[in-house]
Amino acid sequence: MSNSSEPGRVVVIGTVGIDDIETAQASVQGVLGGSATYAALASRFFAPTTMSSVVGHDFPAAHLELLTERDIDLSSLETADGLTFRWGGRYAVDMNVRETTFVDLNVLEHFDPKVPQHAVAESFVFLGNTDPSIQLRILDQVVDPRFVIVDSMDFWIKADRRRVSEVFARCDCVVLNDEEARLFGGHANIPRAVRTILDLGPSYVVVKRGEFGAALVSDDGWFFAPAYPLDEVVDPTGAGDAFAGAFLGSLAAANSTDNAALRRAVVYGCVVASFTVEAFSVDRLAELTRHDIDSRYVEFGDFAAF
Repeated sequence: MSNSSEPGRVVVIGTVGIDDIETAQASVQGVLGGSATYAALASRFFAPTTMSSVVGHDFPAAHLELLTERDIDLSSLETADGLTFRWGGRYAVDMNVRETTFVDLNVLEHFDPKVPQHAVAESFVFLGNTDPSIQLRILDQVVDPRFVIVDSMDFWIKADRRRVSEVFARCDCVVLNDEEARLFGGHANIPRAVRTILDLGPSYVVVKRGEFGAALVSDDGWFFAPAYPLDEVVDPTGAGDAFAGAFLGSLAAANSTDNAALRRAVVYGCVVASFTVEAFSVDRLAELTRHDIDSRYVEFGDFAAF
């Protein structure tokens, strides 16, 4: 738990894909998506970021250019024969309710991720929402990571709980939304569900609570951060991944995982997630500045001060 003036490196492993998104107000097709995309675009505001994923030959050049122009290290973004991972989602009027309309794994089905040599040691690692067998292969490659966080979802929890549990046990922090935490923990009561996860071995659990913010939980207690009060949510897709990317990027920037750094990281995660939902796809993340983030961070401090 050292502190250094030099930021650590963030390594993001997950999906890079093409999304079709529908809400009650509008819809978009063929937009940039994927857990690694959102997380890397968020973490790069804070620390050098390397992304490991795979795309197909159909991946639009404009999407690749967007990632390159934002100084994300793409040396581990592979291009494979076949089609890029695609996902479709439809949101109800209540944006907390989402239906997955299709998932086409395509090149992701045979993806064998590799962490580049310059990033294997002492990195801050985000295992984005993907097949737990892929997450385990990444954990076998990293050497003495500073901090590892993992995300998952109901699909993997139901399909391969044993491997999901194995991944959780090898990570420092598990990031789930409240429904995923209840599902994995086997309890409707969030504190009891979280205790089930902590008992596996991770030191921390972050419960993403959507419009109600997020909670950081450890054996030392609970910390709550509010959500930003937005007049309109355009597209919630990727907000959780952006949260995780900003959370880990903030820790890497401080090169510390002490209690103050972790609490600050939770707030930065909520801040960046609040921007993400203001537009479809990664459009808001792509145009965001660090000044925008820091200004809203100050507002969060005012919300919680008493």
